[in-house]
Amino acid sequence: MTRAIIVTGTDTGIGKTVFAAGLAGILGARYWKPVQAGTDPEGDSETVASLSGLAADRILPEAYRLKIPASPHLAAREEGLTLEIEHLALPKVEDPLVIEGAGGVLVPLSETLLTVDLFASWHAPAIVCTRTGLGTINHSLLTVRALQGAGVPVLGLAFIGDPHEENERIIPKLAGVPSLGRLPLLDPLSRDTLRQAMQAHIDLTPLERAL
Repeated sequence: MTRAIIVTGTDTGIGKTVFAAGLAGILGARYWKPVQAGTDPEGDSETVASLSGLAADRILPEAYRLKIPASPHLAAREEGLTLEIEHLALPKVEDPLVIEGAGGVLVPLSETLLTVDLFASWHAPAIVCTRTGLGTINHSLLTVRALQGAGVPVLGLAFIGDPHEENERIIPKLAGVPSLGRLPLLDPLSRDTLRQAMQAHIDLTPLERAL
């Protein structure tokens, strides 16, 4: 059975691709982005390949690779496609698998399929990447509740951004899930700085137990 961890987020553009790259690299895992919507100038798989240090064969091809940077249901419709859950089954691999979702958990993949429902079909736990700044309390708690309501276990929250002591304290408390730490914004962002930051700031113990 595939040993997978889902990396999702409270929104798009919050840094979950960087986190997923760091996680896959440090675990020596495989990486899979099932649905890529937007490929200009490149997709998330290319970013992860650059930042993770993984060999090319450890980056699995997307089930759907869509050109338009939009909600997957819309991007697929514009390209004359319908995303089918049958084509989004977990790949069968022996190594740990880090899966990156597209956008937030309630993003529609089709007229009848939400991202969270796809996650639930995989029976794999999730990490929620979230901002540290204003608005993150509401978005984080909604995301955790949506996942848990669909039966998706939440391993923890990964904060991304500048430090915010109160948000980093209250969200895990109210959500009832642990904080895995905070990944700071990295400048420069490179394979080496990302690995160092993951090792210094992210608690990998719950993730290693899950695999």
